[in-house]
Amino acid sequence: MNYIKAEEIKLKAVLLTHAHFDHIMGIDDVLNKYGKMPVYVHEADKPMLEDPQQNMTMSCGFPYAYKGAQAVQDGQVLSLIGYEFKVLHTPGHTPGGCCYYIASEHVLISGDTLFQQSIGRTDFPGGSMSDLVRAVKEKLMILPEDTVVYPGHMGTTTIADEKRMNPFL
Repeated sequence: MNYIKAEEIKLKAVLLTHAHFDHIMGIDDVLNKYGKMPVYVHEADKPMLEDPQQNMTMSCGFPYAYKGAQAVQDGQVLSLIGYEFKVLHTPGHTPGGCCYYIASEHVLISGDTLFQQSIGRTDFPGGSMSDLVRAVKEKLMILPEDTVVYPGHMGTTTIADEKRMNPFL
């Protein structure tokens, strides 16, 4: 929120890459501070977002559920802030894990699907290593090599670097 304030950013939407606790617990704070706006989540993770047991906030001691999200599907394009965000369903970290690709900018928001020289963990309920690796290979490694990847944790990378150095691929 400090960055948003310092850069005078006007928020228009919340795009969730998945519904795990560490990616959802700030939704209400954002909406309360910046006003009502759409929240998007892949349709397969909507039940997780709405259930504190599934999204693991219950086990963190802060049960949280958000029921107002709009479900998105693979291949859907969201036109926001003058850009087109293409939804790429990349299950494996969660059943509804997804990335958002902005082709005009050569940018991929990968959440916990793809990290710098790594991929998301698959040991939480609903995770699948084979699904995750397949999704990364089939949906992400086909993007232009100069695509900059912004993951949910760790530093940025590119598709070219991941093709060369990611041991999971």
